[in-house]
Amino acid sequence: MKTDPFRSALLSRRWWPVVALLLLLPAGCGSARLDDYRGTRPQLDLVRYFDGPITAWGMFQDRSGKVIRRFTVQIDAHWKGDTGTIDERFVYDDGERRRRVWTVKKGENGEYTGTASDVVGVARGKTVGYALRWAYTLKLQVGDKEYEVDFDDWMYQVDAATMINRSEMKKFGLRLGEVTLFFRKGPRP
Repeated sequence: MKTDPFRSALLSRRWWPVVALLLLLPAGCGSARLDDYRGTRPQLDLVRYFDGPITAWGMFQDRSGKVIRRFTVQIDAHWKGDTGTIDERFVYDDGERRRRVWTVKKGENGEYTGTASDVVGVARGKTVGYALRWAYTLKLQVGDKEYEVDFDDWMYQVDAATMINRSEMKKFGLRLGEVTLFFRKGPRP
């Protein structure tokens, strides 16, 4: 039986790093930049949007795209000067309940920082046009274990009452999945 030399070379362990690099290259290309949203409307102002009652609906998808969890969030937000409190109460489809209370500080030029009890260090974000990019590390409880997971949040304001949030979750630089949320500002449904 004749062996295909190309196939033998690919199966050789010495080529695995090259193949892995080639597979990963497209994943890093073409990512959105916050400046892509300069001049867009409506201008996202977190102080104005996150003020009062907000309801959100969301889901977590694993890296294959399969929906693993769904949830709703009741948010009560208010500001005193440049410091906001965003109180999030999560109810998951399996009945689990969680709460996260953010303290957010408005800085210069659309920059914001935030802290919460399950956030490692300080979250940092910036608004440009109708978009916000918000990055932080979250202590995520899964069963009896706690993991530190990196979040890359992108929020997009659609109109005065509606916002869409997409978050990519990573651990050690590897994509774990994605969280999608739809926010609606105003009285509770």
